[in-house]
Amino acid sequence: MAHKNSSNWSPYKGGKSGPQKGSHKKPVRMFKFNEADDRLQDLFFNHGYGDKIDHATRKLFTKFYMLLMENQKQQNFTRLTSIKDVAIKHFIDSIIVNKLTPLKFPLLDMGTGPGFPGIPLKIMLDPEKKIILAEGVQKRVSFLKTVRDQLELKNLDIIGRNVNSEFHYPVQGIITRAVEDSRNTLGNVMNCLQTGGCVYLMKGPNVDPEIKVALDTWGEFYKLEKDKAYTLPNTNNERRLLVFRKIKHLETEVPDAH
Repeated sequence: MAHKNSSNWSPYKGGKSGPQKGSHKKPVRMFKFNEADDRLQDLFFNHGYGDKIDHATRKLFTKFYMLLMENQKQQNFTRLTSIKDVAIKHFIDSIIVNKLTPLKFPLLDMGTGPGFPGIPLKIMLDPEKKIILAEGVQKRVSFLKTVRDQLELKNLDIIGRNVNSEFHYPVQGIITRAVEDSRNTLGNVMNCLQTGGCVYLMKGPNVDPEIKVALDTWGEFYKLEKDKAYTLPNTNNERRLLVFRKIKHLETEVPDAH
């Protein structure tokens, strides 16, 4: 049976709500590095990425997986703790966006949580492509810095704050799969996204009501350039990718949606 995601589906403890008390999921199993690497190789192969991830790149994904699961023993950053779920619903779910649409850089990952989709995209893309991770929870920020250092990722900035109308870091692209409503996201990024830049919203399939409200509110400033329904390769996990292009600058500052 198909996995019916709601429009605000999120596989990690992201967004404003933060970790939920009493819901800490520890890793299903801790693998040694070589075993984890072999399992990731099989999972990538079986889900559409067998010829797209070379040996050195896969090693970076394995290191990231090991750091995420080691951290998960103490912190509660993700609902997904099996290696299969991490590979498909974190790693492939993140990097598939680059196959569905061109990305604009510098690219800001808004509310990245433990690094999704920003870190998998950074692992896969040209090292010269700049990605910025924005995250308001300081424990996650510390984890992100550890991952950046351990994986030696270049052109990866980490900003320890939430993105709202007072955020003015200029970027050409913004991506997020956090649970925030699309209308709020478009308002919160108005003052940092440059005119002509794009917002990439990674959503579940039932997002049509959000689209209407977002365009009713911000249609003067954003154009819905792409609405792509898809499934993760060789799964029933349904997704929608929304791409909004900023077409007009707002002269006055946007009120904070929060």
